[in-house]
Amino acid sequence: MSVPHALAPSDADAAIRLRAVTKIYDSGVPALGPIDLAVGRGEFVSLLGPSGCGKSTALRLIAGLAAESSGSIEVAGQATPPRGGHAIGFVFQEPTLMPWASISANVALPLELARTPKAETAQRVAAALARVELQDFADAYPRQLSGGMKMRVSLARALVTDPDILLMDEPFAALDEITRFRLNDDLLALWRDLGKTVLFVTHSVFESVYLSQRVVVMSPRPGRIAAEFSIEAPEPRGEAFRTSADYAAQCRDVSLALAATGGTRGHG
Repeated sequence: MSVPHALAPSDADAAIRLRAVTKIYDSGVPALGPIDLAVGRGEFVSLLGPSGCGKSTALRLIAGLAAESSGSIEVAGQATPPRGGHAIGFVFQEPTLMPWASISANVALPLELARTPKAETAQRVAAALARVELQDFADAYPRQLSGGMKMRVSLARALVTDPDILLMDEPFAALDEITRFRLNDDLLALWRDLGKTVLFVTHSVFESVYLSQRVVVMSPRPGRIAAEFSIEAPEPRGEAFRTSADYAAQCRDVSLALAATGGTRGHG
């Protein structure tokens, strides 16, 4: 069953570490923290909480897309800023694809910005598309793809630089349930195969428990860590776990902890 207040990784084992981090908007509104969080190398952790609790803000701070107001952040053992090259891949809520560019060109963008040689770029793009099973769509355009396929392109673009860490900001929230389940399974397969550290933001209790080794429950703004749960599940996970009584029980535990913060129960 779920275990509250799970042990965080040690400093030596942490790929991401936040110490007393806060974020206050220019308007003076406190958005986050103080928050202390550690994510171990190769760990899959979900940040779960109601809309506006600072989950996405935490990801942006880790990625260096915004600056913390106080506290410190370390990524891959380095104090930040700077965030350190291509250590991080970011998958946003929307695919944010260039509509005028082919799928292969969209995936190649991070490598082109880094001035990677063309031959190496082509090889890495082909490999990234194959990992998300879109190798047959390299010459297609975003308008020709479904919502789920567009999100696969976004994931391929995040993977093409071979980052150590994947930050994922509610990437499947807008998808239908069948597509979302399929992409959850595909993401877990990639995580197992590649050994990446994943920090995944969601407002869905069910998704957080299904995907994660650890679920971190956040309180409403300013977001703080209200509870942590170590998720017990067979590997590899699949439909048998999703329909099991144990999964339902763990979802209930996490849902109750979320409700206790004053947030919603987060079913969607």
